[in-house]
Amino acid sequence: MVYDVDSHLDLTQYSSLIDLIETSAQRYKDKTAYVCLGKSSSFADIERDSRYFAAYLQHHTSLEVGDRIAIQLPNITQFVIAAYGALRAGLVLVNTNPLYTERELIHQFTDSGAKALVVLSDLLPTLTKVLPSTSIETVISTHALDLIAPQHQADSEFATLKFNDILAQGSKLSLIPVKSNLEDLAALQYTGGTTGLSKGAMLSHRNLIANAMQIKSRLGDRLVQGEEIFVAPLPVYHIYAFMVNLVLYFERGGCSVLIPNPRDIASLINTLSEHPFTGFAGLNTLFVGLCHQPEFKALDFSHLKVTISGGTALTQAAATVWQTTTGCTISEGYGLSETSPVVSLNAPGHEQLGTIGKPVIETQVKILDLNDQEVSLGETGELAVKGPQVMSGYWNKPQETAMVMTQDGYFKTGDIAIATEDGFHKIVDRKKDMIIVSGFNVYPNEVEEVLSAHKEILECAVIGVEHEHSGEAVKAVIVLNAPSQNLEQTKAEILHYCREQLTAYKVPKSIEFMEALPKSTVGKILRRELRN
Repeated sequence: MVYDVDSHLDLTQYSSLIDLIETSAQRYKDKTAYVCLGKSSSFADIERDSRYFAAYLQHHTSLEVGDRIAIQLPNITQFVIAAYGALRAGLVLVNTNPLYTERELIHQFTDSGAKALVVLSDLLPTLTKVLPSTSIETVISTHALDLIAPQHQADSEFATLKFNDILAQGSKLSLIPVKSNLEDLAALQYTGGTTGLSKGAMLSHRNLIANAMQIKSRLGDRLVQGEEIFVAPLPVYHIYAFMVNLVLYFERGGCSVLIPNPRDIASLINTLSEHPFTGFAGLNTLFVGLCHQPEFKALDFSHLKVTISGGTALTQAAATVWQTTTGCTISEGYGLSETSPVVSLNAPGHEQLGTIGKPVIETQVKILDLNDQEVSLGETGELAVKGPQVMSGYWNKPQETAMVMTQDGYFKTGDIAIATEDGFHKIVDRKKDMIIVSGFNVYPNEVEEVLSAHKEILECAVIGVEHEHSGEAVKAVIVLNAPSQNLEQTKAEILHYCREQLTAYKVPKSIEFMEALPKSTVGKILRRELRN
C-alpha cells in the first residue's frame, strides 16, 4: 500500500505564507475560495481585500513587522481577510476563541503582547474591562453580516475601527511588500498547559507550510487541484481547521464553506444541501448528531471522498454511522497546537479504526519511557515527535520549552501511545490529566485555579467523566472551608462563579463535595483515585 504520494517534502515552492497566499490567489483567481452565509468570494476577491486590509495597517496604524495581532472571530470571511492581510503586513497571528471570558482574554492578550485586535462587534462589551490591562492600541470590529450588507454597530466605550471602513480606505493605499522567510514567526497558537495557564506555541511559516504539504501528500488523489469543496464547521481559530481551510485547501485551489455556527444543525444541513461538497471535518458529536437528522440522511453524498476526524478519539459508533449514512470512511488523525497540528493521519480508504494512522511524511516518532529512552515495540510510553511541523518553542517560556523537548530534539506530547508492527499508532491514555469536551481541551489545573479562588472552597480537584454527548465532561470535587447548611445553594453559587470566569465548555457539569481529597505521601492530590 502506498501511504504517501511524495517520497520527500519539498519546501522550496514558497518562501513564506505570504508567498503561498499571493501565488495561490493569482493561480486560481477566478475560482471560488470561500463561501459564507450565502456569499461567495473568489481567490481574486480574497487577494484584493486582504491587500486593502494589510495596506491600511501599514499606513494608518503604529503596527510594525513582527507585532502581534489577535483575531477573535467565528468562521466568517472577515477572519480569512484579516488573517491573510495581517500576514501580508508582516504581523504575527494570535488566534483567539470568541467565547473566552475576561480572565482568559487578558491572559492571552498580555502574554502575547498583542497590539491590535480584530473582533466581532457583539463582543465589544466584554472588552471594556479587558483592554485597560493589555497593550492593544488598535481595535477593528465587524458584524458577521458586514460583507453582505454593512450593519449598524453600537457605540463602545473605546475607539474602534470598522472593518468595512478599513477596506474602503485601504483600497486607496499601496501595499508595501514585506520580505518574509520560512523561519519567521507566523502565529502564536495558544494551548493549555500543566500550569493551568495557556502557552503560545511559536509556529513559523515553515511549520505551517510543511504541515500543509505533509497532509497533502497523505490525502493523495483525494485532493484534486482546483476542484475540492471542503465544509468547515470546526472553528478556524483552532489550529486544526486553520491548517485545513486557510492553508491546505487555499493552496490547492479548493473552496472552503465556512460555517459560523455549527450548533445550528438545521442551518448547517441547509448549507450542505447547496454544495456538492467533497470534504468534511468533524468530531464524534457532530458526526453522530448529523446522522440522526432525516434531512441530513437525504443529502447527496456522491461527491464526498474525504472526512477527517481530530481533536478527540474517534469512536467505533461514530465511524460506523457516518460510513453507513454517507458512504465515506473517516480518516482519524492526531496532532497538537505545538505541531501545526498534524503528526499522523490515516490515509482515506486505508484506515485502521482505533489508530491515529501513521506519521505524516518526514515525521519521526518515538515512544519513550520516563527516562526519555525508547521502549520496545508493543510497550506503551510517551509519544514524542520530530519534524518540520514542530514548533520552535513556547513564547517567552524557555524553561517550559526545555521541559517538553528531549536532548535529541523530539517534542514530548504528553500522550501515552503504543506502536503496532505495521507502523500505526494508538493513543491509549493521556499523561496530562487533560479533559476533552467535544474536541476542546480542558486543563484541570486552570479550572482548579479558578475554583481555588472562591471564598467557600478549601481545596478542589477537577477530573473528566464520561458524557453521552460531549465525550467527556468536567467534574469538580470540592472540600469546603466550613460545612454548608445548604449544599445545593452552595453548588449553584460556585457554578455561577465559574460561568463568570470560564468559557462554557470548561465549567464543571457536576460538583461533588467531600470531607477530604485523596493525596500522595508528599501531599499531591491524586486525580486518578478520584476517577477510579
